[in-house]
Amino acid sequence: MYQYRLMTPQQRAEVVAERKANGYPWHAPPHFGGDEAKAYMLSAACFEHRELLVTPNRLSEWTRALLDGVEHELGGRVHAWVVQPNHYHVLASVNLKDFRAWTARKHNGKSTQWNREDRTPGRKVWHRFSDRRIRDERHFYASVNYIHANPVKHGFVADSNDWPWCSLQEYLEAVGRDVLAAWWREYPLNNYGKGWDD
Repeated sequence: MYQYRLMTPQQRAEVVAERKANGYPWHAPPHFGGDEAKAYMLSAACFEHRELLVTPNRLSEWTRALLDGVEHELGGRVHAWVVQPNHYHVLASVNLKDFRAWTARKHNGKSTQWNREDRTPGRKVWHRFSDRRIRDERHFYASVNYIHANPVKHGFVADSNDWPWCSLQEYLEAVGRDVLAAWWREYPLNNYGKGWDD
């Protein structure tokens, strides 16, 4: 998914056309048969859900760090993601032990940087990292829907299309609005994520 974001519109169109011509879906979940499948919904919140990623620059900076970290530093695969002023979610296939260690280092580094920038030495920035292993295809697509609906759920925008720090636009370009609408109907959120923000 991250490599796709780096492509030009023409390169994206060529990749999608090639996958369609060969009968491959543009995007598919990992296989959920055994221990080889390690897809997780990974989330972290700012301490007390304070909005500390408040500038576009800070949101973009953390987005780049997160996506680069998972795909380039850890060799994982990002399936969907959203970064918001007070928390983030990333659906990824990654070694969980490595991700935990990477996240601790990256959270610490960004906390130090942002506290310097904000002149708030010692302020606690991050809290409550969590991981949930994706059980099956239904859980996978419900997680994609949850991620893409999250900016609206938390009141950052009225329409998810208006939140740029999210993978929704990539999905719209790749699979189209009709496919996303079908996923929304087939994999409803119901109580997905209930209690996560308590």
